[in-house]
Amino acid sequence: MTDLEVKNIKKTFRLSRKQRRIEHTDERKRIAVKGLSFTARRGEIYGLLGPNGAGKTTTLRCISTLIRPDEGDIFIDGKSVLKESIEVRKNIAFLTTELKLDDFFTPNYLFDYFSKLHGIDEETMEKRKAEQFNRFGIDKFAEVKVADLSSGMKQKTSLAISLVHDPDFIIFDEPTNGLDVLTARTVIDYLLEMRDAGKAIIISTHILSVVEKMCDRVGIIIDGELKISDDLDKVKALDANGDLEEVFFRLMEESAGELAHA
Repeated sequence: MTDLEVKNIKKTFRLSRKQRRIEHTDERKRIAVKGLSFTARRGEIYGLLGPNGAGKTTTLRCISTLIRPDEGDIFIDGKSVLKESIEVRKNIAFLTTELKLDDFFTPNYLFDYFSKLHGIDEETMEKRKAEQFNRFGIDKFAEVKVADLSSGMKQKTSLAISLVHDPDFIIFDEPTNGLDVLTARTVIDYLLEMRDAGKAIIISTHILSVVEKMCDRVGIIIDGELKISDDLDKVKALDANGDLEEVFFRLMEESAGELAHA
């Protein structure tokens, strides 16, 4: 059993005329990710921490096979994201708070539909559905159309549906973004359980407290570059008082200084 390995990936995007006008720039291209490398191991949560626009979401989308890096490669359970994307997708889940479910369907129908897409047999599907729906309190709303669910229940339904195939690698972009306190706690507790069950979990976030609550290791990404990647305790130890916030802002200041002198 192998880990999730990101090896020297780079991703560049073209800026549209509208984007250039909004950002008051003449740049036609932007490097979103600059030679990123790190490893996420089974049985741990790896946090990609950085400000908005740092390249976190781009990195996770590359890992999840949604977009292709211009350079480098990513290996999940020994399989290349670039060369074996279909096989990779069988063992990953990509979750985001922006995931939209079709308003017309019910949680019950959607869970069954996506289970069948993954080739899951009826008995296994029903067992997993009962477990997930009970855990997240979806069972009471199983036949309610998505349009009529609360935002928190929609998010919990999305989480359950994304994990119908019980993947070993879970990739979650901003896991608590836009969630109420109770739903956020439910999501965090569940991801911690998945870690303890031996899953490899990668999250992206700009919230320091989320990293401190959840992560075993952390990588700090600024302007598309990974400034540091290590055990959370070792990263915090870079500050005399063990303050992750101080480490983060010191790296931000150093990065700003490098840009000013470039």
